[in-house]
Amino acid sequence: MRNALKVAIFLLAFIGILAVTKDHWEGWLLGTFSLFVTLSVIFISFVIFLENRHPTKTLTWLVVFGSFPLVGFIFYLLFGQNYRKKRLFRKKALLDEQTFRKMETNRHHDRKLYMKPHQQPLLQLAKRLTKETISTATQTRVLTNGEETFAAIFAELEKAEHHIHLEYYIVRDDDIGQRLKQILMNKAKKGVHVRFLYDAVGSWKLSKTYIHDLREAGVDIVPFSPVRLPFLNNTINFRNHRKIIVIDGKVGFVGGLNIGDEYLGKNEYFGFWRDTHLFVYGEAVRTLQLIFLQDWYYMTGQTLLTMNYLHAPTVHDHHLGGVQLVAGGPDTKWEVLKHLFFAMITSAQRSIWIASPYFIPDEDILTALKVAALSGIDVRLLVPKRPDKKIVFYASRSYFPELLEAGATIYEYEKGFMHSKIIVVDGELASIGTANMDMRSFHLNFEVNAFLYQTPSVQTLVADFLNDFRDSTQIDKKQFQHRPLWMRLAESTARLLSPLL
Repeated sequence: MRNALKVAIFLLAFIGILAVTKDHWEGWLLGTFSLFVTLSVIFISFVIFLENRHPTKTLTWLVVFGSFPLVGFIFYLLFGQNYRKKRLFRKKALLDEQTFRKMETNRHHDRKLYMKPHQQPLLQLAKRLTKETISTATQTRVLTNGEETFAAIFAELEKAEHHIHLEYYIVRDDDIGQRLKQILMNKAKKGVHVRFLYDAVGSWKLSKTYIHDLREAGVDIVPFSPVRLPFLNNTINFRNHRKIIVIDGKVGFVGGLNIGDEYLGKNEYFGFWRDTHLFVYGEAVRTLQLIFLQDWYYMTGQTLLTMNYLHAPTVHDHHLGGVQLVAGGPDTKWEVLKHLFFAMITSAQRSIWIASPYFIPDEDILTALKVAALSGIDVRLLVPKRPDKKIVFYASRSYFPELLEAGATIYEYEKGFMHSKIIVVDGELASIGTANMDMRSFHLNFEVNAFLYQTPSVQTLVADFLNDFRDSTQIDKKQFQHRPLWMRLAESTARLLSPLL
């Protein structure tokens, strides 16, 4: 509500200025304003050109500026200032890398994880990009859909004795949000340290009462990158899309579900909500904890890197496979998650199954998928049939013709809304987490994914995929070619904006 009020005040002030100066718009003021916008657009275009972005992105921005100068100027202030990204998050990136390197020197060596020769480059890439080794002492369990996920989360929260750490993109003040709030308040009153980090944009509707009640009960709840003035905020486009829970440093949760009733299928428009989360117990929880603690430090300045928070249990079972928790975001030197996705795809020998509600790949990922399909690999894409964001929906569909032409199979989920973010390669390797297969997750959002190497959970994901395919309709290539002209126009228009989405 506070952010909505700030946006409203900003818009009212802007409209007020226009109203007061309306009698002067035909004179010098209009000329001055036009000159200011023109010079700004020229300067910004020059800056974008010198940044050496991907040619597609550069051309998209230049087309927008050339066609709609004023709209392009506003959109750039909101979404396009990538040149500030490194400067904005340079300190956080340096601290994160130093912390992960320090923790790496203090941990024991993992048991040897056997991977086939063609999978070894992926293993080496994961270690080099993340500065974290892969744990073979961690147990995972796939949680399919909201009921199973929230039941597991609430059960573990009730067991908390020392601390509870939560980090979410969306938190709603509805039935499931109230249940969470009551548990956190009760635990805080009993002396459990509860820290809650929520994204200021994703949770902009979260009521002041909800936050006040938690704080009164002793919960430390902090917004991530609050937006003061939308057009003057440097970080508005870099959002915290992570969904993390860590309990006592032993148990963790990560995946696609936020906190809201729609994730339990209570939204009339979406109906059943198909999503996937992951329960984590053991050594890899420490990495999830580090990700949270570094984000917490970034927003509060509080350092909590002590053994009270970083001592994770070790699970002794030689059949667990490997687990690695990986953070991605604008604070990383490399596009970590995109590079790992690319390496997974190019390592495939039999199959690549992808589920993503928003499918807007860049040229690298798209080419890798087409080459895989042309090579005879079983490439399957699972997407929702019912959109929640129409521009993204049509942009996603614009990539279907070339994938279908290459031999990929595309399924549209019909049972409800499909929100899972999963990749399974050869039935042996998998990724599950918060990152969509889109440019925003690759370049702008703070994300976190679990990479699973020959774990029992991979087989659960395969079984879930097979169930989802049965609840979906396979797109027929010939029928898709005869879709209405208006739909083709919508797809092409949305495709032009895809580098900005």
